Amino acid sequence: MIAELTEPEKMIGFRDLNLIPPLNESLGRAGYVTPSPIQAAVIPIAVTGKDVIGQAQTGTGKTAAFLLPFMNRWRGGDPTRPQALVLAPTRELAVQVAEESEKLAPSRHFRTVAIYGGQRFGTQLAKLRQGCTIVVGTPGRVLDHMTRGTLNLEKVRYVVLDEADRMLDIGFRPQIERILRRLPEGRQTLMMSATLPADVMKLKDRYMIGPEHVNVSPAVLTVEKIDQKHITVDEDKKTDLLLKVLEREQPRQCIVFVERKRGADRLYRNIKAQQSKAAAIHGDLPQPQRERIMQAFRDGKITILIATDVMSRGIDVLGISHIINYDLPNDLENYVHRIGRTGRMGADGIAISFVTPEQGEVLTAIEHLINREIPADRIEGFEAFAPRLKRNKADEPPKPATPIFGRTKRKYSNRL
Repeated sequence: MIAELTEPEKMIGFRDLNLIPPLNESLGRAGYVTPSPIQAAVIPIAVTGKDVIGQAQTGTGKTAAFLLPFMNRWRGGDPTRPQALVLAPTRELAVQVAEESEKLAPSRHFRTVAIYGGQRFGTQLAKLRQGCTIVVGTPGRVLDHMTRGTLNLEKVRYVVLDEADRMLDIGFRPQIERILRRLPEGRQTLMMSATLPADVMKLKDRYMIGPEHVNVSPAVLTVEKIDQKHITVDEDKKTDLLLKVLEREQPRQCIVFVERKRGADRLYRNIKAQQSKAAAIHGDLPQPQRERIMQAFRDGKITILIATDVMSRGIDVLGISHIINYDLPNDLENYVHRIGRTGRMGADGIAISFVTPEQGEVLTAIEHLINREIPADRIEGFEAFAPRLKRNKADEPPKPATPIFGRTKRKYSNRL
């Protein structure tokens, strides 16, 4: 039976978690003082050796929540055989987790190696042969190394499935199961997931032993501190509108989400003359180029990043002030993951969505998902040409119409 913790006990600081002195020292060097709710809830359970399911929104500090328990129990050992494995859905997230592991490492003998597709196999093999404590990788590349005999996981005693729902969404279930079946019995397993669909629960039933469920997600799928708004615009004016929004908002750092890779490249070509610190990133770019772009974004050299949804859970940059949904997502829950890139660790943020006249029902569905209305914003000269219905009061909320599939349908013109 899974025990659910929705309100973890508040901690004064990381030292209240009774971590080993070297780990407290590395936390201090990294500037970590007070644990986030997911950290305060997961760490005390995981340090006892129990399996844990951690459920939390993105940007809540879950990476440290699953790294610190293993680091706290690590006491050295044979460096030629990794003792921990973290599986992540994307190359960017794998790199991000590995960087966090290196930053928090309690000893110079604690080594982390990231392995993922798009990077030269020989480079990764050389790092593995040098020895490591923890391997962080995408399922496909981890399984590739295992199959070739270049990665021996017989000493692994700690396994993390990070963004488990996302890994299953993009088709990694066969690889994950093949990896888990070949790992030693008696290991400790942690699963971090924003949602717990049926496929995730099947993995839990097969590969975890009596896990405790820590849920610090709010009842509503949204980030309350994010100022959300939408602007109506005709499709052929979206690029001009984006430039006007960027001029008005002057974002510290901004991600512009588009639905298609070609759309990302085309938008970058159209705005790069006016936005010299812009770049586009998507899955078709060579991995070294993606890494250079992400590093430049983390360093603040790139301020406008045009990205597809492959990036919605792979970016953890605290300086992001704005999210612009140039295209609304086809998968509604991706709206939550996108806007979660701002407002990180409780900070404020702004999310602006461009909505064409034909997308009124999509916007309404998103509002139902997050259980709140997304107010309209306006920039002079970019009103969409759509039929309008007269309303008696400008500030009166849209009236519900006929329910469809359990949700309320509103004509888009009611919103204008």
